[in-house]
Amino acid sequence: MRTRIKFCGITRSDDARRAVDLGVDALGFVFTRSSQRFIGISSARGIRVELPPFVTVVALFMDDEPGWIEEVLASVQPDLLQFHGEESAGFASSFGRPYIKSVPMGSVENAARYMSGFASASGFLLDSHERGARGGTGEVFDWKRAPQEKQRLIVLAGGLTPANVAVAIAAVRPYAVDVSSGIESAPGIKDASKMRAFVEAVRATETGAPP
Repeated sequence: MRTRIKFCGITRSDDARRAVDLGVDALGFVFTRSSQRFIGISSARGIRVELPPFVTVVALFMDDEPGWIEEVLASVQPDLLQFHGEESAGFASSFGRPYIKSVPMGSVENAARYMSGFASASGFLLDSHERGARGGTGEVFDWKRAPQEKQRLIVLAGGLTPANVAVAIAAVRPYAVDVSSGIESAPGIKDASKMRAFVEAVRATETGAPP
């Protein structure tokens, strides 16, 4: 099965274009103002209008105000929402858009139980952060703790890099992988060579090449 790829924390048009050229499936835009990878509405909209069809635009929020979320939705028109904080299932589904929920593996002992509380989610992103903390830290969690039952779509995140993503895919067999700090030279600034190396490492797992 082909592993989908999401590049998160996009802040620059050049990085978005490179990602598209590499065949990346989804781009994540962080709209939580306290994040080092925050992008404003006008900048995100400018990148969004340049993207070709079939590239999924993901808007990431972490305990943000409903009014701000609605403003982003109206202006940027993301395809998918990602909730990274303590949002309830009712809150996450209230915006009428498909969403994925981040699972803070640094705090959650039973990921499957946590996921069961979000029946309306399109999928779940397993990240290494603790509750109340942001992702993008470059830290890895124990991949053996990922749910073995793949009844819900799993996106694997947390400290992924070109060097370890193939091993991570072999361990978890996720629907998709999500990377931010692992392809950066600085927060929000992507490194072209790391971007390419990450995609090549993921694609190698699909051809049967050893990790």
